[in-house]
Parts: sequence; C-alpha cells; structure tokens
Amino acid sequence: MIRATLAIAFVSIGALGLTACDVKKTQEGSVTVPKFDVNKTQEGNVTLPKYDVTAPSVSVTTTDKTITVPVVKTEEKTLELPKLEITTAKEKEQGKK
Repeated sequence: MIRATLAIAFVSIGALGLTACDVKKTQEGSVTVPKFDVNKTQEGNVTLPKYDVTAPSVSVTTTDKTITVPVVKTEEKTLELPKLEITTAKEKEQGKK
C-alpha cells in the first residue's frame, strides 16, 4: 500500500514538473538523413528452432505462526520542515507585465 502511494506521488510530482514548463520554439531545425543503397547478394532461408518448455508449478500458501515483534511508541515534536513554492513560467510572465 505504501509503495503504491509513493509511486503515485512520484508520478504526480513528475507530471506537475512537466506541466509547469512553458516551451517556445525559437529556431527552425533542419535534419538531412544519409541515403543508403542496399542490394541483396544471396537468397536466404530461415528456420527457427522449436522448444518444448515445461514450467515449474508454484504454490503459495500461508501458515499461522506466533512471533515476537517490537512495540513502537510515538511522541509529538515540532520540527522545522522545508517549504516548496513553485512559480510556473506563465505566472512569471504575468508578473513581469
């Protein structure tokens, strides 16, 4: 559950980072691709090998067992935490005008 929540949080932060950018095209690009001339020199025949695979069977079960686990106690403390403020490119431009 925690891993799924963390994964969703990281994806959300990444999406926010990408949407906060404002991209403008400032120059046209040009790409010339080299041309190749390929000639067939020999006829070919391809026969792929065949395999018979017997996969192992896996059985997952549960069992009850009594074990000793540590007990964790919590207490409240006031901590200084970092604060993150994001100004998008559009917000920056609106502030300049």
